[in-house]
Amino acid sequence: MLILIAAVVLALDLATKIAVVAWIKPGDPVELIGDVVTLRLVRNPGAAFSMATGMTWLLTVVAVCVVIGVIRIGRTLRSPWWALGLGLVLGGALGNLIDRFFRAPGPLQGHVVDFVSVGWWPVFNVADSSIVCGAILLVALSLFGFEPNGRRTHSKRDDAKSASAADK
Repeated sequence: MLILIAAVVLALDLATKIAVVAWIKPGDPVELIGDVVTLRLVRNPGAAFSMATGMTWLLTVVAVCVVIGVIRIGRTLRSPWWALGLGLVLGGALGNLIDRFFRAPGPLQGHVVDFVSVGWWPVFNVADSSIVCGAILLVALSLFGFEPNGRRTHSKRDDAKSASAADK
């Protein structure tokens, strides 16, 4: 399931980036909902919100480490929710990593193609939104005690409820 989700995200990310580069000129946004939601071609050398723009090579190394880590964790997964979250993160990381390797100005320094602009929010792409959604899901799963192995951990609160019910 993880590989299937990652493959779908990667395919969507690559297809949309190829289309945007072919059809939208830099500085000539396409309005979808007035000027609030537009398609705007931006080549981002940095991370989210254009941070670390001078450290493109480091972002590439971090992305490679994320991909390796997700694949290693993925081999032990038993939870479909964790597979979904990690699949979203893996597909997004691979999508942006392909840009880093194969787009100008060159290997390990390529600029990521961003194109969705919503209000004041920084311009992003399918990979970015997939990574964010996957990360939010993984944090929520962790907070609610869902483990990658499919089990649910019990909190002290759950143990107190069980003890209270046993006393009755």
